[in-house]
Amino acid sequence: MSRLSAPHFPERAVRDRARKGTACAFPPITSYGTTLFGASGPGAAHPAPGDLIDAARLVPPIFMDLRLEKLIELGREPMYGDVELSTEIGGFTARAPLFVSAFGSTQIACSDLGMAVSRQAGRLGIPMVIGENIVPVNGYGRIGACTPLSLLGRVRAYGEELEDGLGGVAIQQSTEDADAEVWNLVYSDPSAQPLLNSGRLAFELKVGQGAKPGIGGMTVLPRTAAAAVSEQYTTDQVFGDAASYLRSSSPGTYTEEILRQQIHLMRNNFPRARVWVKLHPGRDVRRAAAVAWRAGAHSVTVDGAEGGTGWAPTSFMDHVGLPLGECLRAIGRPPSCLLATGRMWEGTRAVKCLALGARGVGLGRAALLAVDEDPDFGLQRLVECMELEMRMLISALGKYEPGALGLEDLYEGGAYVDDPREALAGYDASLR
Repeated sequence: MSRLSAPHFPERAVRDRARKGTACAFPPITSYGTTLFGASGPGAAHPAPGDLIDAARLVPPIFMDLRLEKLIELGREPMYGDVELSTEIGGFTARAPLFVSAFGSTQIACSDLGMAVSRQAGRLGIPMVIGENIVPVNGYGRIGACTPLSLLGRVRAYGEELEDGLGGVAIQQSTEDADAEVWNLVYSDPSAQPLLNSGRLAFELKVGQGAKPGIGGMTVLPRTAAAAVSEQYTTDQVFGDAASYLRSSSPGTYTEEILRQQIHLMRNNFPRARVWVKLHPGRDVRRAAAVAWRAGAHSVTVDGAEGGTGWAPTSFMDHVGLPLGECLRAIGRPPSCLLATGRMWEGTRAVKCLALGARGVGLGRAALLAVDEDPDFGLQRLVECMELEMRMLISALGKYEPGALGLEDLYEGGAYVDDPREALAGYDASLR
């Protein structure tokens, strides 16, 4: 044992940093492009012991007035199969309070797995977000030159399986996508007209990401590719390897007025598309959500610190951003559609988020893992399992639709979860 060793001191990490320098701020470079970070594995954003969603319990009442109403409506005792999960998500009709989150342009997401998710999500009739940076990396895919992994290829795969009246596609745009004019490309493309005509196309403004709030997209590039984009992006040789460079994009700069004007611009330039906004788990998330809704956003997505990412510094994944439960508690009962993402894979966590005010929850990593296990039916089976769990849990609470869930259904740390609107009354007044 080293004479410098001490209990609970990260000696190995210190020695690694002393030997490798700046490369130790990131996961091993050998995992770039093949691993999704943030929810498990190296640099995992492990749930804090006091995380609201993990700590809270769902608490059914003994006296169930809504169950009696359902009994009278049905003429028999209601069962969990009588829970109606279909709901409205960001202007789209979904068969359950679920949607597929954005994956971005990692090698994992831009493989056949991304296409498999698109097909199965369409078949299931749940909305799907197509992540940022797809066009700069994989291309758009105009008619006659559409590659399966392009943005248009994913849209087509989803639409070919979609039933009338269900689902919808949200095209996410980051600062990189804005340079590529992604929304203009989609909105003017003839192949997008069926989605527009049926009200099933949305554009999502990405303000931030849960696993790395405050910083922009990051990729690892070989030296020649880094040199080619050095005027557009920041490139940095941080890995101690002359062949590999970190390429970083700007996260964008937002104030209340900038966000408000951006949403107004979206509504004016793309009047037939829904407007979605994705927020990172910042300390002012309540204010940002309120600004977005008042500016006319149809939906706001909050990505908790538990969210995954293709690549980010481990310090961000482990130590930056609010847990999802705290974001939802801060926002309170929302005036419009609130969506939640971050470590979603089973029905219990989903129902807790719905009780905290979310209209739906997003499947990211879980969706990719499901289709990796079975490209034809993996996601379908995952969703079916979650639907069963949600129906049983909602029914056990004496309710028969997700919108009936509320804070009264949650118990945490010896007390029922308080309605944050009273505690934040002064903050609320400042929003008006």
